[in-house]
Amino acid sequence: MDLRCFRRADNRATRQATAILKVSIITAVRNGEATIATTLRSVQLQKYPDIEHIIIDGASTDRTLEVVEASGGGALRVLSEADRGVYDAFNKGLRLATGDVIAFLNSGDSYVSDAVVANMAAELNRTGVDAVFGDLVVVDANDPRRVVRRYRSSRFRPSRIAYGFMPAHPTLFMRRRVYDDYGGYDASFRIAGDFELVARVFARGRITYSCLADVLVRMPRGGLSTSGPRSNWTITREMQRACRQNEIATNIPKLLLRFPVKWTEFWGLRDLKVAAMSLD
Repeated sequence: MDLRCFRRADNRATRQATAILKVSIITAVRNGEATIATTLRSVQLQKYPDIEHIIIDGASTDRTLEVVEASGGGALRVLSEADRGVYDAFNKGLRLATGDVIAFLNSGDSYVSDAVVANMAAELNRTGVDAVFGDLVVVDANDPRRVVRRYRSSRFRPSRIAYGFMPAHPTLFMRRRVYDDYGGYDASFRIAGDFELVARVFARGRITYSCLADVLVRMPRGGLSTSGPRSNWTITREMQRACRQNEIATNIPKLLLRFPVKWTEFWGLRDLKVAAMSLD
């Protein structure tokens, strides 16, 4: 564990818990027949005794649902209907989830090993914190072995939300009670709804968290938040709105300061070794 990323709430003792936490993993997908199998298999291979995997399909017109049905996952729950975007889909998943802990893993994303969920649940039990997260690697969509970026969640602090920093969302495992207390995702956002949730929960609430220095998730390049300059500008504007909604003082120049830091996440990756779980 990277102790620089650990924060305890005032008047709350760290505790040792032995209960098995039920983990709900929510996957939003639309027309993902080419990518959904990777995510399904990644969750199915997790060596943890109590997982429910909730698939929220946005009325796909391809073979996505056929691939889901053929996966044979016994712990799958599937809802397929039109939605108003990914954050609306996330909220539908939250309403269906019955777990003590909630995580999100979108179509095409995968855990880097079969122990990720077990390790995250153990960290929540060991520390008693409200949330735990870690690093993510972005990989070449045509060659998943080639890492093009390492998203370092260790740079996150609540004080840095005004500069656009947040934990890597697919690595964020958060107790259900946090969503019960602070609400779900604001579906009016197109790209930065996860940032707005982090701003609302971590900046305005008294949330305790732990950050692991491990890579937890592999994400193929080309998603909503990794698709180029246009999406970077859109997400920056949405981050500004999210901060305003949550009474966090920021502005566009301040938010743009995150880019020189994030550019370093593309450096020195030639020798990066990330455990690769076989999904065959």
